[in-house]
Amino acid sequence: MSNVTDPVWMTPATLASLEEELAELVSQPDADQARVIELRELIRRAEVGPKPDDGLVEPGMIVSVRFEADGSVEKFLLGSRDVVRNDAAVDLDVYSPTSPLGAAISGRYVGDAVTYATPSGTKLQVMILEAHPFG
Repeated sequence: MSNVTDPVWMTPATLASLEEELAELVSQPDADQARVIELRELIRRAEVGPKPDDGLVEPGMIVSVRFEADGSVEKFLLGSRDVVRNDAAVDLDVYSPTSPLGAAISGRYVGDAVTYATPSGTKLQVMILEAHPFG
């Protein structure tokens, strides 16, 4: 589970967008102070740039998994949907590291097989096929 002191991976465009939003808000006398605090915290925790290409699944990686039940393959970016939505260059589905699948594969490596429970309680097994840095 994510902690409020953990780094938050984001693209450079996302960080720039958050900084622009913060600058605009702080110039307004009636700005939403909760949003100002949230933006400052996100910017403080920002981790920008590519991850090492070492096969480790972590936020900022494009991951491909194969669902063992039907052999289907899914490719996605592991990261915060709320944070990454500000970057038009992200044209993949985004899975949160705190989602059931994201939590199950985070910290694992290419070639690992992982079983996780969906919100409905169904157990699914996936094989991690690929993990490489976004960008």
